[in-house]
Amino acid sequence: MAETADYEKSNFILAIINKDLEEGLNDGRIHTRFPPEPSGYLHIGHAKAILLNYSIARDYQGKFNLRFDDTNPIKEDQEFVDSILQDIKWLGADWEDRLFFTSDYFDTKYEFALRLIKAGRAYVCDLSPEEIRDYRGTLTEPGKDSPYRNRSVEENLDLFARMKNGEFPDGSRVLRAKIDMASGNLNMRDPVIYRILHASHHRTGDKWCIYPMYDFDHPFSDAIEGITHSLCSIEFSDNRLLYDWIVDNALELYPEAVKGRPRQYEFARLNITNTVMSKRKLRRLVEEGFVQGWDDPRMPTIAALRRRGVTSEAVADFCDRIGVARSASMVDMALLEHCIREDLNAKAHRVMGVLEPLKVIITNWPEGQVEWLEIENLPGDEDAGTHKAPFAQEIYIEQEDFMEDPPKKFHRLSPGKEVRLKGAYIIKCEEVIKDSTGKVVELRCTYDPETKSGEDNSGKKVKGVIHWVSVQHGLPATVRLYDNLFLNENPDDADEGQDFTDNINPESLLVLKDCIVEPALADCDPESRFQFMRKGYFFLDPKDSSKNNLVFNRIVGLRDSWAKKNK
Repeated sequence: MAETADYEKSNFILAIINKDLEEGLNDGRIHTRFPPEPSGYLHIGHAKAILLNYSIARDYQGKFNLRFDDTNPIKEDQEFVDSILQDIKWLGADWEDRLFFTSDYFDTKYEFALRLIKAGRAYVCDLSPEEIRDYRGTLTEPGKDSPYRNRSVEENLDLFARMKNGEFPDGSRVLRAKIDMASGNLNMRDPVIYRILHASHHRTGDKWCIYPMYDFDHPFSDAIEGITHSLCSIEFSDNRLLYDWIVDNALELYPEAVKGRPRQYEFARLNITNTVMSKRKLRRLVEEGFVQGWDDPRMPTIAALRRRGVTSEAVADFCDRIGVARSASMVDMALLEHCIREDLNAKAHRVMGVLEPLKVIITNWPEGQVEWLEIENLPGDEDAGTHKAPFAQEIYIEQEDFMEDPPKKFHRLSPGKEVRLKGAYIIKCEEVIKDSTGKVVELRCTYDPETKSGEDNSGKKVKGVIHWVSVQHGLPATVRLYDNLFLNENPDDADEGQDFTDNINPESLLVLKDCIVEPALADCDPESRFQFMRKGYFFLDPKDSSKNNLVFNRIVGLRDSWAKKNK
């Protein structure tokens, strides 16, 4: 048993698995799976499910399958298959040679449906979708039998074969399981298990005109693959009776097709403040142009997190911290950002980038002289080494690091005041140059040659340290600053008459096009993450950046509200 598994303290699923093993269920096997539908990109909630299933299989020396539940050709696309494969590899979940598609089993599922019909446990129904809903009843009133419920086995077999052969239009007939129209669980009131759909499938082409419904397809696929623990989110708890009905009938009527008796267990889905996790809503954000694609760094998709520069280690740490619970809750976005900061703080090299430049001319610096200064890559970590930054007469500093009439506790640059340049010298502002509108466009400063960092014997004390970049050597860059996509913590909690999109933050993306960064970034590894000193953690955009067009995404800022909350 995985007594020391990462999830042991915060994962009730482990207690279930340990009990199952003690009782000898499934001959001591542990076999999990992740079953995405290829109808959109995965989000961080899926990451929780992926890592949960994979980690349990890993920690118990079991097996982990990746299976695409591709039963709806209208919404599915190879683009989504490819993105999901990339996402799961990035997270580090290894399915080894167990990559499956539920469409691989369409013939087997058709045979199972035939056996249900022959056993009198399924029938072809001609009611429209609206009529099926009306006949279904309510939570307080039982449903009514379909007038087609007692068709003969022979008629059902004939009609189902004709459905398969494409003789009937979409929506005209369905195959329903014959269970109990008076059941207290609405899912057991003769659920639809096959529908007619004349659509080309991304893998099977035009072979099929009928497709299995998820609640029929999913449990039978689990049984076919020998899954032992079918872990799903809490909204499927009412489907568990139907899951068991399908599996039990498969074991009875089609034992040669199945490899075991899977059981479904539900856990709370992940909800994070200031974002949405509904695939339908994420699709709307993309298709209606509120964001720039599924991998827009403001989205909660795994592809967006990866493009923004978040590491898989940070995502795994976040999933570990939130644990696995039975009841739904809202996780503060600040916790995810805290995990990202903690991960990057230990590995992101410190460099200097000026996002809103203000030119400084050091009037007493020798004209034409360039001094290459040693800048530490990681403070306190000598093994991380240093890099060289050129210092010359003209430099850029941040506009916000100068104030002409500063408040009392402003410890940066102002007229007649001194400040230290990171890794360089102390400078003093002597003159302020303005344009015709009164805007400050340039500072004239002097430097003290006795105050070089690491060699300062001047005895001078200044409270402020600011970053800078050489005008002559700096590289132009575009910087994208991201904020929460939604203003409210719960975007779904919209006022009456409002749509969730009415809550979108108009300042969720700020693009700065006149930034300057150190020349050390000219040939950096595309996978490197950097801390721009005093500005946050940044990552070269993998789609839009090139050697001659540096585009940096801010992964996360430096302020950690979660750490402050939990001191």
